[in-house]
Amino acid sequence: MEQTAKIGTAAPRIDGRLKVTGEARYASDVPLANPVYAFLATSAIARGRIADIDENASRTVPGVLDVLTHRNIGNVVKPTKLFSDGGYLGSTIMPLASNQIWHGGQIVAVVLAETFEAAREAAHRLNVTYTVEQPSAGFDSAGATTVAAKDVSSNYEDPAVGDAETAFAGAPVTVDAHYATPTQHHNPIELFTTSCAWADGKLTVWEGSQNVTGLKNGLAEQLGIDPEKIHVVSPFIGGAFGSRGSLTQRTALIAVAARRLNRPVKLVATRDQGFTIASYRAETRHHVRIAADRDGKLVALIHEGEEVTSRPDNYKVAGTDASTRLYACPNVASKVSIVHADRNTPGFMRSPPEVPYLFALESAMDELAIALNMDPVELRRRNDTMREPIKGLLYTSRNLIPCFEAAAKSFGWDRRNPKPGSMRDGDWLVGWGCAATMYPTQMGPATARVMITPQGAVKVQTAAHDIGTGAYTVVALTASDRLGVPLDKITVELGDSDLPPAPVAGGSNTTASVCNVVAKACGQIRSRIAQAAVDAANGVFAGKDAGRLVLTDGMLRDPDGGSEWLEAAIRRVSNGAIEAYAENTPHGVPPDGLSKVYQGHAVLAGGAKMKDRIQFAFGAEFVEVRVHARTREIRCPRVVGAFAAGRIVDPTTARSQLMGGLIWGVSSALHEATEIDRRSARYYNTDLAEYLVPVNADIDEAEVILIPEEDHLVNELGIKGLGELGNVGTNAAAANAVYHATGVRIRELPIRLEKLLDAPSIAL
Repeated sequence: MEQTAKIGTAAPRIDGRLKVTGEARYASDVPLANPVYAFLATSAIARGRIADIDENASRTVPGVLDVLTHRNIGNVVKPTKLFSDGGYLGSTIMPLASNQIWHGGQIVAVVLAETFEAAREAAHRLNVTYTVEQPSAGFDSAGATTVAAKDVSSNYEDPAVGDAETAFAGAPVTVDAHYATPTQHHNPIELFTTSCAWADGKLTVWEGSQNVTGLKNGLAEQLGIDPEKIHVVSPFIGGAFGSRGSLTQRTALIAVAARRLNRPVKLVATRDQGFTIASYRAETRHHVRIAADRDGKLVALIHEGEEVTSRPDNYKVAGTDASTRLYACPNVASKVSIVHADRNTPGFMRSPPEVPYLFALESAMDELAIALNMDPVELRRRNDTMREPIKGLLYTSRNLIPCFEAAAKSFGWDRRNPKPGSMRDGDWLVGWGCAATMYPTQMGPATARVMITPQGAVKVQTAAHDIGTGAYTVVALTASDRLGVPLDKITVELGDSDLPPAPVAGGSNTTASVCNVVAKACGQIRSRIAQAAVDAANGVFAGKDAGRLVLTDGMLRDPDGGSEWLEAAIRRVSNGAIEAYAENTPHGVPPDGLSKVYQGHAVLAGGAKMKDRIQFAFGAEFVEVRVHARTREIRCPRVVGAFAAGRIVDPTTARSQLMGGLIWGVSSALHEATEIDRRSARYYNTDLAEYLVPVNADIDEAEVILIPEEDHLVNELGIKGLGELGNVGTNAAAANAVYHATGVRIRELPIRLEKLLDAPSIAL
């Protein structure tokens, strides 16, 4: 018999065959009966009002059925709150609610036709005229307004302790620098798509989503109907990275169109429309002042950050929650400000706060190491701590320095000449840089249903999501470990709002949240089987301790001796399937947390927001860059990352996640930026030809090292989560490597050759 797979087994993805053979059906792959096709028309201005929409030419296109605009849709879509304010929406901007234009690329019409081609042609024939107002593109734009985050968010405060200003002023070694990160877009391979169909008063929605329960409840709120009349289906997602975590306004529009025409409606937005109908990572600016004594011990840290958002929404990521807690420091001050401009509302993008804020901090730490004439790894060692500085809370576990030691050894850091420009390979200047990474350990309330038949077939059901991370596989591994059946006998069902509710797939919480509740349900089944076995008068386990019996390799076993086949043990309980339904509410979740998850709200506990402890995963990343001495071309031949992220359920999927994160981190440093025409406040590199991301030739080697760690203070299984750990800090490590190669400190991302062409340096 095939053996049980244990938690920690390097298992291949159980959904891998479906994906590589094309059998996995994504939202737009689902066939609809007699569908109508939708195409969006979007605004050509960033601020103003629609003066008129001439539909005549559009309606002459054969096959056009309707054109939805603010003039004919009425108030059928109701407003609801922003996701980050406890609601469901990624933006409160409601297209077609009025003639007001809030940002470039805002939806101004939905064209409906018998074919995609007809809908597209008709959308292009719409003649929209505007009353144009001068837009504000972002930082330094006339008309942009700035507010302090603490003044517009009742549950936010800037982390602080001690007297940072005085300590900085009196410190012997200081760094005072400004940093910036650009706008970035998720660009998942799967386009943003929504299909809706009504039948007998009930609505089915096929849409790639990181929160099917939230989409169901939020859409019901928008449409004013019972959530139980909505069914959301999203078994596979072609990339998300946060872009599908909240409800977008397009879903309600397609649902309204389907009800209006009494036919299924399918929308597949274009790549360029995805830049404005969904969220993105906003540009940020940072002023970091950091000071140390001559031994390298930090004495002051002041981190001020600014973030761009839309006019109506106070969205922020506020990454000082992380940056102020990474190192021991007695005096800390911080401030986050929000800049309102004529842009679409930003949102969650893989490691939303940590990517921009740790770029600033870890770049400043490298500058401080240079000012101290100290090795950057040693500086971090001297400021390591098991107690965060703001509230004095203990970390549940913290293996930052073991990560640095393992990564430095593999990278060959001891061979590094610290002098900038000193390492060379022919015409190529070689630079080595490093940085720390951290990400909060978070869990949400979750539910799951597990069934096992006498033949040992297992079905696990939960409305969690596999956004490409391997959730199907880690859930199956957990069930295999706890029920003693092989992986090929386990079926996992995810991504369906009719299943038991689970939290949003964000904040790297899915493995911790879902695997723990699945283990709990499996434990209920094991207990019933074991208790029936010891209660059987003539059985092999009669009178034994039920708590000691285990399920493994298709058997019920007593570690002290005695076993029987699983089928016989199950039939003692039932001739049919045994079913268990479990709910799990992690530490730190408020009393109403579970009920909120049933409503689809995001309820995550952990990180720096716990009252009695602090819980993070940590890592260290090392990057080698090569800069051509004459052309200034930048290459990245290798990256090494070591990570301590709690118990690893599946090393195969974990390594894939962390490797992808490292590559994305390099992309964040050297490639990615959404370019903005500051006169019109519109994006202009809205395709994959001009929005630069790494290809295979850009990364020669990426090594992932997993540091053994189990943290049972965070949850019973000891899982921390790692999906967003790998791409934090990598941008700083790359920037630090560029400095080491060239002597040029680039503090504004991305780092491209044009920023090195005229820069004075000691090496170029």
